[in-house]
Amino acid sequence: MARPRSEDPTGSAGSGAPGSGSADGAAAGGSGTGTAGAGGSIPAPRTGGRAEARRAAQGKGRGGPGGDDGSNGSGHRKAGGRGKKPERNIKKIVGWTAVGALVLIAGTGGVIYLKLNGNIKTIDSDGLSKDRPPESAADANGNKPVNILLIGSDSRGAGNSDLGGGNAEGARSDTTILLHVYADHKNAIGVSIPRNTLVTIPPCKLPNGKWTKEQKGKDILFNAAFAQGDSVEGNATCTQNTVEKLTGIRVDHTLVVDFSGFAAMTKAVGGVEVCLPKAIYENDINPNLTKKGAQVLPGGRQKVEGQKALDYVRLRHGIGDGSDIGRMKRQQAFMSSMISTVKKKGLEPTTLLPLADAATKSLRVDEGLNSVDKLMSFALSLKNIDLHDLKFVTPPWRFSDANLDLVKPDVDRLWEAIKADRTLDGKDATGEQPDAPAAPEAPAAPAATPEAPPTTTAPPARAAAAPIRVAVYNGTTVNGLGAKAGEALKAAQFTVTGVNQAKSTNKVTTTIEYGAGQKANAEKVAALFPGATLTSTTAAGISVVLGKDYADANGGAGTAAPGTPAAPAPLPSSVTEEARSADDDICANTSYGSGG
Repeated sequence: MARPRSEDPTGSAGSGAPGSGSADGAAAGGSGTGTAGAGGSIPAPRTGGRAEARRAAQGKGRGGPGGDDGSNGSGHRKAGGRGKKPERNIKKIVGWTAVGALVLIAGTGGVIYLKLNGNIKTIDSDGLSKDRPPESAADANGNKPVNILLIGSDSRGAGNSDLGGGNAEGARSDTTILLHVYADHKNAIGVSIPRNTLVTIPPCKLPNGKWTKEQKGKDILFNAAFAQGDSVEGNATCTQNTVEKLTGIRVDHTLVVDFSGFAAMTKAVGGVEVCLPKAIYENDINPNLTKKGAQVLPGGRQKVEGQKALDYVRLRHGIGDGSDIGRMKRQQAFMSSMISTVKKKGLEPTTLLPLADAATKSLRVDEGLNSVDKLMSFALSLKNIDLHDLKFVTPPWRFSDANLDLVKPDVDRLWEAIKADRTLDGKDATGEQPDAPAAPEAPAAPAATPEAPPTTTAPPARAAAAPIRVAVYNGTTVNGLGAKAGEALKAAQFTVTGVNQAKSTNKVTTTIEYGAGQKANAEKVAALFPGATLTSTTAAGISVVLGKDYADANGGAGTAAPGTPAAPAPLPSSVTEEARSADDDICANTSYGSGG
């Protein structure tokens, strides 16, 4: 017998959510702080279930500032509207998996291109703001970071109503992730933007061609941007404009995904491993039930697909404080596990075709990604990102009544770190980092007395036929100094394995550090850095640690170069301590608050 499905009217840490007052007195004054964290066959609608429960309850339920029901484009509920489920957060999973699926179709030939191209729909770019942040600058190797906006739509159009339940008009974005791929294309960070975050929505173009006025105030929520114009497809460009205004980061690509293919995608990969701290019952799925009901999902590790996968990612009640914060954490764990599953499957044709078909059917993309060729090129650029180097975070937040305020200056430090291409641990991820033995994260202290480099008046020596590999570390506060040194090394035919920030930024004299058997090569490198000292270390390879002397010789004078932003401040613990790596234990960090 089909189990009843949830009305789940609030969908957030909003009205009626136990979590709204659980963070250090947030309910009293908003002072609590924390961090929030597919075209196979679609399952036929079941008798009863969430959808019918939701339809039966239309117009009778609770409302609240954090609600999910029809939006009038200003963050308010429509009169008489019924709270729509928060479960559409699952679409962000489809976006990540779509990228993974497209990576997998590399090498399979062009046979499936026509079919997959026909699945992809394009977002009109006419609605983008004319006042946008600047494009990211290329590093010394010509590589640029890429910012991708992943939007989850709750539209009931195109066959989504049976799966999602309800028949509300328009579309909202319950989940949005800003994915920053660093210039080295070996690191990435996904920043989840809570849907009930208080924001300013800039002027946006409506489907009728008119533009709205800027909207701001205590009742303007982030997810209202996608609802501007009440279009069944949603307003992706308005959401992009809002994200750019909120972060100061230019978005290079936007992908909108729905959930109609989600169940098929999880089946295509053979299921996804998840973990729950306790068993889940029918009244956790549908809190309107007066009885506990049958067990839906057991506690502990398990593999889910299809409807059970949907139940896992939609779950809000029964674990933690019942807020969206905990659900976001579980969704990030699910995304990590699904990406890991896709990577392990490899190029298996039986998995590849249904997964790629499902992924592309779930996408609406900007004009820069509106073909399989473009998506393939982008997806292949991500293939060297290790699971451990894919991070998920949520901006520092605090409760403001039932909604969320982003905490300043902490959130500004996060945006600045991303714009400066700094990882969560402060590493400068600009510069190409080819597959090679990793250089030390920060050069070790000298293991021997520094030696003076050989005196020479000849031009800098060029590298020998066998390439000499060199890692560059900026030991100063001068931005761009490492890239400048990297360019000089490459011009002399050395191979630069990476350009990073040293842990210490008060280095006075440039040092060339070398491991066993590398002294002769280190001397060739030192010829490019007059006055540098040579130091033998126990670490393998050769590293250049730039000092103030190199900055002075290159116009730095020990300060940031003109027009270049200063090095960002270290990220607050509210960001770093709550970050999730894609290879983290799937049973860890999957709830928020107490209760349930």
